[in-house]
Order: sequence, then C-alpha cells, then structure tokens
Amino acid sequence: MTSYSFFFSYIPFIVEGALWTICLVGGGLGLGFLIGVPAALSQVYGGRKLKCMVEFYLRFFREVPLLVQLFLFYWGLFPSIGLKLDPLRTSILVLGLRSGAYQSQIFRSAIESIEKGQLLAAMSIGMSRSQALLYVILPQAFRISIPGWANEYAVILKDSAICFSLGVMEILTRTRYVTIATGMALLPYLFAGILFILLTNFGTGILNMIYKKFRIPGLIGV
Repeated sequence: MTSYSFFFSYIPFIVEGALWTICLVGGGLGLGFLIGVPAALSQVYGGRKLKCMVEFYLRFFREVPLLVQLFLFYWGLFPSIGLKLDPLRTSILVLGLRSGAYQSQIFRSAIESIEKGQLLAAMSIGMSRSQALLYVILPQAFRISIPGWANEYAVILKDSAICFSLGVMEILTRTRYVTIATGMALLPYLFAGILFILLTNFGTGILNMIYKKFRIPGLIGV
C-alpha cells in the first residue's frame, strides 16, 4: 500500500472529527448566547455594581489567551474544587464563556442601535420594563445581531482547534494522529484545512440566509 492510499484510508477517521468540532461549536455558541444576552442587557440597563462585575468577566475572557483559559479550568480550577469534567465538556464550557463575552458586545451594540423611545413607548401602553425588553427590544436586537453572530460562529470554529491541547478528538487532534501514523504532514493538514473551510462556509451561509429572511428593512443600511 502506498503512503497516499494509506492516507486516504484515514480520511473517514478525520471526517468523524468534524462531528466533535460541530459539538464544540454548537455547545460554545449556545452557552455563549445564554451568557451574552444577559451580559449585554446588564451593560445597557444594569446598575453600577452589575456593570463592574460584567466588565471584569469581559476583560478576563477577552484578554486572556484561550489556551491559558483551557489549562486554567481543566488543570487548575476544576480539580481545586473537586469537579471532574472530561476534556470535551471543559472545552465547551470555556468556549461558551469566552464566546459569551464576545456575543455580549454583539448584542449590546444591537440593543443600543434601537431607538430608545421604543422602550418608553412600550412601557407607556402598560408593559413592564422586562416585558418591553422581551417583546419589543430583544426581537429586533436578535435580528440585527445575525451578521455579527455569523462572524462569531467562524471565530469559535477556528478556536475549537485549540481544544486539541486537551485531547478532544476533533479535527486537528485526529489529523495529528494521522500524521504520526502515516509519516505525512502536507496532505492530512491540507485536508483538515479544507474541512474547516467547508464548515465555515456552511455555517455562515445558513446564518446569512436567515439574516436575509428576517432582516429589518431600512434599519442600519439594510
């Protein structure tokens, strides 16, 4: 068997890693959304103490390298409190916390772009503040945020490769195993790059289609 045919026999093994990568991206984006929305609302409408707490969270997860955060949680924080999480769950948690910091800025910008009078108008017809935010402000903010969210998808997809450092069996980890088994580097890493390109274009393409369907005509130049 030639080295090339030997490599091609490992392609399904690498492709299977895409499922792990999708799991990392989906989990990270989902958790980031659940964190990012309240963080954005806190920045826009919260009190001083709450804003300071959110700012500390944002600075930590935006300024500390992802690799350091992964090691900190997996080797440091979790063992110190007696919590045992496998590499996949740890990676999703860290990616989610990091993504939440960035998503909060996406949602905050969207919220601040909405005319403030809409909140007052909603409250003037009997809505509570929370109802006005839930039914008037956030639906518009989510639609405005889709382009930024598509970009965050691409970013977290590329960041997911760093979870290789914890041994998560995603694309890069499996590619590394194939390079060791075959003694080849060019083809395995080229194939991994193509997989990332396909996943990036597939996800951003879907989000762009959603944006075109639900965009708000005449708002922020669309």
